[in-house]
Amino acid sequence: MLEPNFWDNKKHSEEVIGELNSLKNTIEKLETLKEEIETDLEMCSLEDDELKEELLSKLPQLITLLNELEIETLFSNPYDNGNAIVEIHSGAGGTEACDWAEMLFRMYSRWCDKKNYSYEITYEQPGEEAGIKSISFLVKGMHAFGYLKTERGVHRLVRISPFDSNSRRHTSFASVEVTPLLEQNNIDIEIKESDIRIDVYRSSGNGGQGVNTTDSAVRITHFPSKIVVTCQNERSQIQNKEKAMEILKNKLYQLEEEKRLQDMKNLKGEQMDINFGSQIRSYVMHPYSMVKDHRTNAETSNVEKVLDGDLDMFMEENLKRC
Repeated sequence: MLEPNFWDNKKHSEEVIGELNSLKNTIEKLETLKEEIETDLEMCSLEDDELKEELLSKLPQLITLLNELEIETLFSNPYDNGNAIVEIHSGAGGTEACDWAEMLFRMYSRWCDKKNYSYEITYEQPGEEAGIKSISFLVKGMHAFGYLKTERGVHRLVRISPFDSNSRRHTSFASVEVTPLLEQNNIDIEIKESDIRIDVYRSSGNGGQGVNTTDSAVRITHFPSKIVVTCQNERSQIQNKEKAMEILKNKLYQLEEEKRLQDMKNLKGEQMDINFGSQIRSYVMHPYSMVKDHRTNAETSNVEKVLDGDLDMFMEENLKRC
């Protein structure tokens, strides 16, 4: 921050300040906790029953703070500290599946609010009757990717469908993909013009003033990898194209990293876990209430609380597993 040209690049300076504040917060929590524990240990040596009761009442709070610090040590991946690209796609099931995809987006947006993370929708395809077929959004905040990478996979919902006039029980599926959002100067990916097709079209929306009257939305298809990226929420076609290219480069970079890790594990004789395309968590609302993570067996009966963004228990259990 003392460099003369530090403030020339506003985006970079904001990221550095954000990282600095996060590190300061971690150190402050550590020093405060250390000091408090040392003081409490000294007070424990005093023969005072009332004082001991007071110290015991503080114990749950100290344990919570220790657990928070322990979780921070689990972010070992080089991308764990950074931002994330999250995509939600509805599965088979028509309107019911689209509604479930929208419920998942609401769950993650509420989780972001609790974490003081910002999020920005880059693409949204609404369902024909309700909900969303697919949505892509950027999540920005310290450890955003570290937490959200634990959500990759297929999420299953069991409930009495509000769209069924006979009030029958339905099972719906939606998939969640999470990719780290890397800085452009950290991505060494060359994309040939012959390998991509860029389509422009009119942005979709709910009608009224929110619908674009020009072809500003951009879809980029990368033929070798079969990756398709869409962006429609920026003001102009140029901005949407730049954002879409940025997301495509991130996805290709992540694909190369996954291939490299696969090769390393194959050499070691290990079998890579298959996360995407497999059911990782069930949300059951009928005939009983339960959310269960099938990787860690972590579960709770408070489905509404989880759908309102209370995901830390599941995320932390998976971080410990990894």
